Amino acid sequence: MIENLSNLELSFGAVGAWFVGIALLILITSLGLYFLLKRKAESDLTSKYEGRKMSSPIVAAGQYPDVNPFRWRGPLISFGVMLALLSTLVAFGATDYEDKVYVPDDALELEEEIEVEPPRTSEPPPPPPPPPPPVIEEVSEEELEEEDEIEFEDMDIEEEEIIEEIPEEEVEEEVVEDVEPEEEEEEEIFVIVEQAPRFPGCEDMSGSKEEKEACATKKMLEYIYGNLKYPAIARENGIEGQVVIQFVVDKDGSVNDINLVRDLEGGCGEAALKVVKGMNSLPQRWTPGKQRGRAVKVKYTLPVKFKLEG
Repeated sequence: MIENLSNLELSFGAVGAWFVGIALLILITSLGLYFLLKRKAESDLTSKYEGRKMSSPIVAAGQYPDVNPFRWRGPLISFGVMLALLSTLVAFGATDYEDKVYVPDDALELEEEIEVEPPRTSEPPPPPPPPPPPVIEEVSEEELEEEDEIEFEDMDIEEEEIIEEIPEEEVEEEVVEDVEPEEEEEEEIFVIVEQAPRFPGCEDMSGSKEEKEACATKKMLEYIYGNLKYPAIARENGIEGQVVIQFVVDKDGSVNDINLVRDLEGGCGEAALKVVKGMNSLPQRWTPGKQRGRAVKVKYTLPVKFKLEG
């Protein structure tokens, strides 16, 4: 029996009810003993013990052993010790139970096909526009005659003439100015990868990749539906349905580019977005997806269902 009592698992509410019951039991016992002694005190004890010699001074001080409360000392001490032991076992068996999270069976099934936006990839810049066609201007004969008279400049160099050399620094500066900076290429965002990103909480467990993915999916759904609050407006108007959110799990495990792909009335979309954005406030981040052994950005599609309990 003691072994069974040591394995008790009680909620804090049950433990509180136990101690309230103990207090009521002590109160009832005290009142019962009080009325019992009072009833005996009201009986004709004077004639009962008239001329009787008392066994000890203590008994004589009480005069009437029937109403002496010390007679109940042994049973009361035993009763108090038993209650104290039971209360100690019950207190050690107190357990704080977590509220059970309701997760729909088809939580990750999309009701309708969602058009997944193609991931952003590095595209070559568009070709420059073609140059405008040349404008042909009419030239008069007088201008042609003037252009025909070409003056030639004497380019001979004499031995005494000094030619100044252009410093190399000026040449390098001119070359640097002509080079345009290259645009940084955007990293590719994958939709399907060899190792999908995983919600935190299962990386320390021993098991295969499939077991870790199943554990991560379960923990993610418990987090979503454990923190999701059904909007009051949607509840009052009986709005049910599915909200779809897309986000990107970055290479460091953070959640970025959160977009609401499908929304419901009554603020359901905002409620789901708030829960997804809260993933970045968790103690641990996602395990990023991997492609060819390296961490990459992965687009994740998450359906969130709102259903009123019947």
